[in-house]
Amino acid sequence: MKNFVLVKKLIPFLLVLLVFSCKPREELVYYQNIDGLASSDKRNSYEIKIQPDDMLMIIVSAEDPESALPFNLTAASVPTTMGSNAYSRIGQESLQTYLVDAAGTIDFPVLGQLKVAGLSRSELMQLLESKISKYIKNPIINIRLTNFKVSVQGEVTNPGTFAINSDRVTLIEAISMAKDLTIYGKRDNILIIREVNGVKSYNRVDLTKADFINSPFYYLAQNDVVYVEPNKVRINGAAVGSNTGVIISVTSLVITLITLIVTAK
Repeated sequence: MKNFVLVKKLIPFLLVLLVFSCKPREELVYYQNIDGLASSDKRNSYEIKIQPDDMLMIIVSAEDPESALPFNLTAASVPTTMGSNAYSRIGQESLQTYLVDAAGTIDFPVLGQLKVAGLSRSELMQLLESKISKYIKNPIINIRLTNFKVSVQGEVTNPGTFAINSDRVTLIEAISMAKDLTIYGKRDNILIIREVNGVKSYNRVDLTKADFINSPFYYLAQNDVVYVEPNKVRINGAAVGSNTGVIISVTSLVITLITLIVTAK
């Protein structure tokens, strides 16, 4: 009878543990409605837009290499490991970067100041090609954004700022770089902070619904910040304190001892 009373008293405690340890499928699984999402034959032609503080690597080449030299920054000479008097030329690819200033312009050889902010990479290529074609025949323009990065914060396994080597990155790729959300991350309320032309916007994405694949925030922009909010379990756990695990272990030990004592009697 005493054992029955003890078990009866423990039931509420066990139910609390069960509630906090189990999460419903709807809060954890990604892309839950993807089977019902209409397929689209349209290819996403998303391109990032150039912004102030972007670092652009621009290389101009042509059939006649000498004719393209005036449109490329001059490579520098630096000491080699052979001694301070020995110098070598650094490849142009490593030096030809242009900082987009606050006004959204770059100072380009021969052409002077060019307004580039708001243009995509392909649009800037077309602009340069049309202007340089007046001076050389069939110019080839190579452009790359060298400081493209995004930050992922909050309830992810490996938060941080990640450099992007391609022209675009998806929200899923950025989360994967951060080693995915922890079990405590809210998957239905991902915050994306984005700045365009000095104006910040705050946007929410629900990863549990596949619809976000067609949203403007499936592809991330330069310097986007992705924040994963903690769920109630994490918040409540933080309120109890960092010793929650110890408290539960001690409580379990005490219950076991009581059970043994009662059984022995």
